[in-house]
Amino acid sequence: MNKHQIRRVITLCFVVIFSVTLYIVNKVQPTELMNNEGRTFEKAVVTQIIQDNLQESGNRVGQQQVRLKLLSGRYKGKVVDASSSSSYLYGADCTIGLKVIANVSEYNGSITASVYNYDRGNILYGIVIFFLAVLWIIGGRKGFNSAVGLVFTFICIVFLFLPLIYRGVSPILAAVLIVVIISVVVLYLIDGITKKSVCAIAGTVLGVVISALFAWIFGKISHISGLNVSDIENLMYIGQVTDIEVGELMFAGILIAALGAVMDVAMSVASTVSEIHDKNPDLSRKELFESGLNVGKDMMGTMSNTLILAFTGGSINTLVYIYSYRYNYYQVLNMYSIGIEVIQGISATLGVVLTVPMVAFLTSWLIKSK
Repeated sequence: MNKHQIRRVITLCFVVIFSVTLYIVNKVQPTELMNNEGRTFEKAVVTQIIQDNLQESGNRVGQQQVRLKLLSGRYKGKVVDASSSSSYLYGADCTIGLKVIANVSEYNGSITASVYNYDRGNILYGIVIFFLAVLWIIGGRKGFNSAVGLVFTFICIVFLFLPLIYRGVSPILAAVLIVVIISVVVLYLIDGITKKSVCAIAGTVLGVVISALFAWIFGKISHISGLNVSDIENLMYIGQVTDIEVGELMFAGILIAALGAVMDVAMSVASTVSEIHDKNPDLSRKELFESGLNVGKDMMGTMSNTLILAFTGGSINTLVYIYSYRYNYYQVLNMYSIGIEVIQGISATLGVVLTVPMVAFLTSWLIKSK
């Protein structure tokens, strides 16, 4: 068997094993947290406005009364009357022909319905397909492999990580497993099994684990844990009726959040060292290490900013709230939400920074080995 045939066999074996694993892991009996008997969410189209709530000022107040034709589910084709709220999170500004998602309930043969939200499913699918197509067109074969890797990452998070923690597996251990699998598969798709990709995989896993370790240490010394998040009351209820280890979710989230940036840095440094060696094979391990380190230093600043800004953007609502209400300095400094964001940002950045020398050393050492 040649190199390409071996690669196809390895890929096929992995796909089969991974598919069987997903099937087994997802055979889980969900715990019912709320009674949804007789209630479904179905596609519908507005056929008539019975009573509008549009005011002369142009604002909508109260509820619209509309008539819907259901397009899916048990009552497909049936016409029902429904109400549509004017809140920011639920309801829709209904017009005739508008496609919506209806909350349909049935009790003793009587059907009631309300407009849950706009039907934006096809639009979101289109956005995702457009993004993947651009990635493929511009990136060519590697762009296509990147798109496949992105889809694989989504599958791992939704159909492997979440079912595992639902079964009672430690979220941190599950996150480490996900990090290893995603790193191996994505970097294999991009570069195959080479010295460069092996070093990038090792550096990615080590960098992400280091991020989680620093987060745990910082949390201990600052008296912040995974039980100090803003929606802990809801999470504690979930933890009481399921096997999910709620206290570890924050650290598992840091592992997953740091993965993208750490993988980017690891592959870039490994590629640089490999390319320099190809151009000048006479360079020593020390010289290759120093070259990789110098390139990595330039990446540290930009990647550090990327991570800090990403975590800041995720908490921008909290920052606006604090600024608008003019919170006291010591009050802001000692808020749990601020402390958690600082720990997440700094831990992930430390993972990126320490990945640079590790990958530079691993690549320079391995690439000079026979």
